[in-house]
Amino acid sequence: SHIYKKNRDMTKSWKGKTEQLLRVEDHDFTMRPAFGGPAIPVGVDVQVESLDSISEVDMDFTMTLYLRHYWKDERLSFPSTTNKSMTFDGRLVKKIWVPDVFFVHSKRSFIHDTTTDNIMLRVFPDGHVLYSMRITVTAMCNMDFSRFPLDSQTCSLELESYAYTDEDLMLYWKNGNESLKTDEKISLSQFLIQKFHTTSRLAFYSSTGWYNRLYINFTLRRHIFFFLLQTYFPASLMVMLSWVSFWIDHRAVPARVSLGITTVLTMSTIITGVNASMPRVSYIKAVDIYLWVSFVFVFLSVLEYAAVNYLTTVQERKQRKLQERFPCTCGIPHSKTMMLDGNYSESDANSLAGYTRNQMVPEEEKQEKMVVHLALSNETNTSRKRGLKGHVGLRIIQNSHAIDKYSRIIFPGTYIFFNLIYWSVFS
Repeated sequence: SHIYKKNRDMTKSWKGKTEQLLRVEDHDFTMRPAFGGPAIPVGVDVQVESLDSISEVDMDFTMTLYLRHYWKDERLSFPSTTNKSMTFDGRLVKKIWVPDVFFVHSKRSFIHDTTTDNIMLRVFPDGHVLYSMRITVTAMCNMDFSRFPLDSQTCSLELESYAYTDEDLMLYWKNGNESLKTDEKISLSQFLIQKFHTTSRLAFYSSTGWYNRLYINFTLRRHIFFFLLQTYFPASLMVMLSWVSFWIDHRAVPARVSLGITTVLTMSTIITGVNASMPRVSYIKAVDIYLWVSFVFVFLSVLEYAAVNYLTTVQERKQRKLQERFPCTCGIPHSKTMMLDGNYSESDANSLAGYTRNQMVPEEEKQEKMVVHLALSNETNTSRKRGLKGHVGLRIIQNSHAIDKYSRIIFPGTYIFFNLIYWSVFS
């Protein structure tokens, strides 16, 4: 019998008179409690369940939370010997007064309704009310991308009464900073959640007056590792790849031109890909500075070869004009002229520069000298080829243009200096 009394169905004793117990029909719940008197205080606390997404393109965030209101309505007080509260679902909410809190700058929001409306109403005998609901809201967040992707963003979810000014309804955080609770498992793929905190202040509207506004503030710091792999590292590799052309012989036109064009097009693709996932802001972002400076370095490497090729062409034209005015073959034995193409070193070639007209060889001796020198060259052909193999690297360097030699030092040094300044300023 004791168990029966403890678990008896209370609805049978009251015969389905919840409205009569709370005297819902005896009052006009279209008006706030203590209508005409001082402002009714409404305490608020929030438990954040999840941060679902942060969108840079739309400049908004989506949050799921439990929103709870606390106030006192003496019209709902009821006699009770145990002083225990009564809990109801969303069906009673439509018959009583509840605060008309809305989300400022909200784009979309809804109360979850699976399997029923996620609303709870708890009434205490003295008239205190707890009103809780589970909401998902998408709200605007004004983001500053001037330091993107090395940025931190502070977003706010703002709560305010829509109809009641501060003279009728006073919204406040029920327990100060302790009014905001967060799930420890909340995490985002691109952001680190640094801090949640609450603030409050008055908001003024010229047509209606002053309203109490509550703020849920949270600070996010972007993870940089993703952008290092997807943006910064590929851009740096393209810049370094463009430097390879400085070590290629300036006479290898197809190799140097194709390398320059490839790096320029790749940098353009990287810049386009980054900007496609970002809003079209009117200011320069940190990533834009890095990518465009890298693009300039790649483009300058192409211009560097254009300058080398042009100066080489000009120099060759001057040499041809000098050769036309002062033919080099006069006074030089034909044997040595023939052997300069492959078997004589530069020291042998330089030794010919000292020949004068007084040292001209008579015509009858030219054929004889030719035979002798050809014979000597055949005997020493094998040894000369061995010497050529050992000096391939040296001859490549000697065949390089002076601009290439300076570029091998200036380009890497300047790019390293730029990186030091960039990361010290933005990191």
